[in-house]
Amino acid sequence: MHLAPLPERMRPQTITDIIGQSHLLYPNSPFWQMIHLKHIPSMLFWGPPGVGKTTLAQVIAQTGDRPFKQISAIQAGVKDIREVIAFAEINKGTILFIDEIHRFSKSQQDALLGAVEKGIITLIGATTENPSFEVISALLSRCQVFTLQALSADEVMLLLKRAIETDIILSKKKIKLKEIAALYQLGGGDARKTLSLLEIFVNSSSEDTLIVTDEGVLQAAQTHIALYDKSGEQHYDIISAFIKSMRGGDADAVVYWLARMLVGGEDPVFIARRMVILASEDIGNANPNALLLANACFQSVKMIGMPEARILLSQTAIYLATSEKSNASYVAINDAMQFVSQSPPLPVPLHLRNAPTKLMKELNYGKNYKYSHNFEGKEGNQLYLPETIKGMKFYAPKEIGLEKKIKQFLEEKWGKKTP
Repeated sequence: MHLAPLPERMRPQTITDIIGQSHLLYPNSPFWQMIHLKHIPSMLFWGPPGVGKTTLAQVIAQTGDRPFKQISAIQAGVKDIREVIAFAEINKGTILFIDEIHRFSKSQQDALLGAVEKGIITLIGATTENPSFEVISALLSRCQVFTLQALSADEVMLLLKRAIETDIILSKKKIKLKEIAALYQLGGGDARKTLSLLEIFVNSSSEDTLIVTDEGVLQAAQTHIALYDKSGEQHYDIISAFIKSMRGGDADAVVYWLARMLVGGEDPVFIARRMVILASEDIGNANPNALLLANACFQSVKMIGMPEARILLSQTAIYLATSEKSNASYVAINDAMQFVSQSPPLPVPLHLRNAPTKLMKELNYGKNYKYSHNFEGKEGNQLYLPETIKGMKFYAPKEIGLEKKIKQFLEEKWGKKTP
């Protein structure tokens, strides 16, 4: 008889079976009451992989006695959404669960909006990405967002003990949990991954008596998984190494760290988003095309997905790594914001003010303003900063790439301002 993998066999069937998310699921919490009173709004679950987003959606539907439809944003299209909406119009109270909703395009999310707005479907979306960036504002405003968290070490221990004691296969063996540090670290608080690792360890031996040790887990796992934790410390260390390698101009290191992330299952959209930030922060006006290419990569990766997205990511990462760089725009806005936050609000010079009314004109709003297109060179120069800080300099372009020309333009027009 073929059995489902251990994580599927251990999937909770009721809300009391769920391990973790105690900040939401403590007895008589607002979330708990919402489920048991069957007052279920459209909602988004935001959190790392394997923390129970799918399970929680299924339990909510089961507890509320609601029809349940599930689709994956990776595979589904507008046609699939319309089919579910047609089903929901007949089967009142249908819950539509969309896994990885952040992968839906704007048009796909738009297709959901009317049905959610009218209450034809109750939407539960799961995302590993910040919904503020990945879900259209109209849909986001109609959903409650709940943040789910990775399992703690104590919760992982509880998960493992439950599996050993209750699973149809593992309960027939004599398994002792001597050490769980490797399971916890490699699993990264991901219940699905942790149980998969335990199953790999158990299946690596034909013995019925097993002692779980860190060394044994590592030895069993090393041929099955890439040692990359998408939700833990290594996730941040490797993306940091990737960004710093691009900033430093080492194309070979960039490709290596990119490969580490992709082989480890990192979301390519996350990588592309970080490259868009770097293109502006570290390259800036030294090469404005970098931002255009990075943004095109970001949009294309969202549409195409893996495995082809690796090609786009590699091309763009190498381009960014080998591009001329300047952080002058980044420094300028930081310095300007710091100055503004520490200074009183300075008045706008009268000649720059808008004068839509007669009274404003009588008060000299807009008087003596020079329309720049009517002047050449320095003839059109006028004060643009508040009087008390005239001559202040925030932006210091570098002698590199296009910024060299920008610097030349500014010096010819304004002279050398004092920083």
